[in-house]
Amino acid sequence: MRLIPLAFSALSLAACALPYTPPALSPVTQPAPPASGAALPPAPMPRTTGAPVTILVSIDGFRPDYLDRGVTPNLSALAASGVTAAMRPSFPSVTFPNHWTLVTGKVPDHHGIVGNRMEDPARPGEVFTMASDDPFWWNAAEPIWVTAEKAGVRTATMFWPGANVGWGGTIIPDSHGAIANATRPEDWQQFNQAVTGAQRVDAVIDWMRRPAAMRPRFVTLYFDTVDSAGHANGPQAPATTQAVADVDAQIGRLVQGLRDLRQPANLVIVADHGMAATDGARTISLDRVADPADYRLLESGPYATLFPAAGRAAALEAALLKPHAHMTCWRKSAVPARFRYGTSPRIPPYVCLAEPGWLILKTASGDAFHGGAHGYDNRAPDMAALFVANGPVFVGGKRLSGFDNTAINPLLRDLLGLPAATGLDGDDAPFRQVLKR
Repeated sequence: MRLIPLAFSALSLAACALPYTPPALSPVTQPAPPASGAALPPAPMPRTTGAPVTILVSIDGFRPDYLDRGVTPNLSALAASGVTAAMRPSFPSVTFPNHWTLVTGKVPDHHGIVGNRMEDPARPGEVFTMASDDPFWWNAAEPIWVTAEKAGVRTATMFWPGANVGWGGTIIPDSHGAIANATRPEDWQQFNQAVTGAQRVDAVIDWMRRPAAMRPRFVTLYFDTVDSAGHANGPQAPATTQAVADVDAQIGRLVQGLRDLRQPANLVIVADHGMAATDGARTISLDRVADPADYRLLESGPYATLFPAAGRAAALEAALLKPHAHMTCWRKSAVPARFRYGTSPRIPPYVCLAEPGWLILKTASGDAFHGGAHGYDNRAPDMAALFVANGPVFVGGKRLSGFDNTAINPLLRDLLGLPAATGLDGDDAPFRQVLKR
């Protein structure tokens, strides 16, 4: 996800039901040393009888193989002594749809956030962007912090797409945006890219210093710099590796802060998607595929969504639905079932998907560029997302086979002692053998 400072305004437990068995965290004890350094020797966390907090961490755009670069002593230690996997994102493999899937347990086609940019027939003329916080766009599926708050579990979000939305509410007419009948986390922050990783971590640690009655038991924490570096430089670039090392240091800062407070925690560290290398030599120009007079383009890049112009659907189909090099197009009703995408009224009538590494552009750019992108087939290896879990309820030293990110909400319900939900697109089956009962 490309972020623009201040424009990303859409971002802004009761005791754990599973038994607590110290030590609560991995042997990571302080922020990571420089990228050339190694993880510090094991040092057990001081024992405590307090109930663990559950912390959901998103490192946007972090591929699982970034752990193999030798610059992640903290994350690698958590993975080695905890649970790790290459997690499958949902389609489309972009930021807002997948962050909402992670916290709702539903695929984008069902939770309503079907793209980073979208329209809805019920609101003609309006366009959802990453700055949209009107609950109308978000209300189709309940996020985990709302479920927790309803159950009396105090929550706090240090950034997360949708966490600043007054969920379940409606805008009061002529109120300058006031929301009625809404539920939010007890504490939440409006996203600002200028807030550093250290400041984000320190805010979480400050919440942990509160008296028990005011201390959140479910927390989210979000980092965007790995994704930004991957977009700008490509996944293999030194700048991306440095961003990975920098975020790893912040994970170390978090673990050290928890240890200093003797606060046990179950950490669930995820990414929303991976990243594929792109360059100017691998582009598809839509205006050379179909007559621009026949369509209106909503999204473009690794995938594209289009509306036919009035009376031009047949002409557009004739151009789109035939074979193309490096791109496949479908009517939304014919998108392959494995994508679980195509029933929401917010999805335009035509969807085109590029091969990984290729980009669908409105017109030929002619520019030479090298970078990274995501949004491709969610089963493509480069789209795989990080998953690491570590804490007192997890059996250590386990590597899971790949699973869908719809399982994260059910996992969080287990950690928070919340009842299982019906109607979700995933369940906690991937984790049943790695949770201590």
